[in-house]
Amino acid sequence: MDSLTQIVLGAAVGEVVLGRKVGNKAILYGAIAGTIPDLDIFASYFTDTVSALAIHRGFTHSIIFSLLFAPLFGWLVSRYESYKDFKGWSWLFFWALITHPILDAHTTWGTQLFWPLDLRLAFKTIFVIDPLYTLPFLVFVILAMFQKRTSKKRRLYNGIGLTISTAYLALTFILKDVALTQFEDELLMQNIDYKQIDTRPSPLNTILWNANVETKKAYLLGTYSFFDTKDITFETYPKNHELLGNLIQNEKVKRMISISEGWYTINKIDDKLYFNDLRFGLLSMEPQSQNFVFKYLIDEDDLGNVSFIEQVKTQRDGKQLMLDLWKRVKGN
Repeated sequence: MDSLTQIVLGAAVGEVVLGRKVGNKAILYGAIAGTIPDLDIFASYFTDTVSALAIHRGFTHSIIFSLLFAPLFGWLVSRYESYKDFKGWSWLFFWALITHPILDAHTTWGTQLFWPLDLRLAFKTIFVIDPLYTLPFLVFVILAMFQKRTSKKRRLYNGIGLTISTAYLALTFILKDVALTQFEDELLMQNIDYKQIDTRPSPLNTILWNANVETKKAYLLGTYSFFDTKDITFETYPKNHELLGNLIQNEKVKRMISISEGWYTINKIDDKLYFNDLRFGLLSMEPQSQNFVFKYLIDEDDLGNVSFIEQVKTQRDGKQLMLDLWKRVKGN
């Protein structure tokens, strides 16, 4: 999830653990701890694109990281804070650290919660930014901050925020299941033979859902809104995996395919190959658009070294997508 959401979650968890004893300092340190796992984004400045993608939401989002670093952070804080309970601070950091990847596991990218096992947990029930999850949560955390640390209202407000956000998160599983059923029924009606289907919410909401459907030679991309009155239509995108040629044996290419979980297409434009990660969809809702959210140029130098160069996204792309999504959410 986005940084603000993780800050709010960490703050609320910190309040639960130590709010009655240290007041707003529990919220402060909880908020700080809630952002720590995302420091892995700095890996992109020190390594290549493929390695950075593999590292993202890896070790720092694991149970092992929380177990190892919670005592360290707890010890550091207990050294200079007036409240000297090492165990209490360690417990705060553990829960603020571990709830971060648990929440991220509900997004499309998911997390390697069980690192070093090569397993990415991704429920794909909520978009990385969802105002319906974050804003009510934020309001109740702020309300709690303005109450005395021993106040019953403080615990009540924080508890309401946690309850509403958790209930909404649970609701997203039901919404995903309903959307999946609609996609499956439509595929059956259209007599489409497919291998697998993957669903996820569209940006900023859980009303409009996207589906990737794998067939033998192509992927079908479709959308469904709970306000739809017409049948679901699917856009066909050829896999074009054969365009990789001998590159399919390259280790970085293999790693990129693994990262995308096999949901990718290849395009050849002006004799250049592009790798499109289908898991995050398109930046445009125009028919047959090739403007994927994550699109990489596959660059091979004279020595045969391969690198993936992420294609730049513009503000114009984002604004147009928001306008298109707003129209599509209201139904087809």
